Amino acid sequence: MSQRIVVTGTDTGIGKTVFSAGLADLLGANYWKPIQAGLEGETDTELVARLGSLSADRIVPELYRLRTPASPYHSAEIDGVRIDADSLDVPDTGERPLVIEGAGGLMVPLSLGAVYADVFERWRLPVVLCARTALGTINHSLLSIEALRKRQIELLGIAFIGERNSETESAICEIGRVRWLGRLPWLSPLTADTLQAAFKASFRGDDFKP
Repeated sequence: MSQRIVVTGTDTGIGKTVFSAGLADLLGANYWKPIQAGLEGETDTELVARLGSLSADRIVPELYRLRTPASPYHSAEIDGVRIDADSLDVPDTGERPLVIEGAGGLMVPLSLGAVYADVFERWRLPVVLCARTALGTINHSLLSIEALRKRQIELLGIAFIGERNSETESAICEIGRVRWLGRLPWLSPLTADTLQAAFKASFRGDDFKP
């Protein structure tokens, strides 16, 4: 079975999708976002394809495409759809690695009976946790690490996104006993070329091996 990695975050809007694009490019991987909530403008899948320079055959279609940009459960409710968490099975992408992006954080509800962490626990795949470097990230990161460990989900390490904050990053890694994978700075302009260059400077492909 090819390498498969789940990318999740401590919160929403922290740059997880941009990170996923960079990781898919670095590993030569396919990309899959099982649930897309919000269809107006560029979707996360379209953004990853553009920033990661991924051809169409490297994109696995979403299983659920919901109109409203909200939590999957709330968006599905508005659309009159029920998300079946048990239907979220990891696709077989052959020999090519697969980067799977969740929505928001670990406790984002998919239904009244399931959160994303429940799905990750069933998959038993290694996880990369993305965290911003801004104020509040220590609490959010340590809670997320605790939630993953409680479910015995393998945590490959933590990837920070934003401006350098050495004290905060060190505190999270030491208290949480988690590996520091690197830090992706904010990029301006954000293009496929600038992302690829930043990723190669900040991360090593071997660190993402289980």
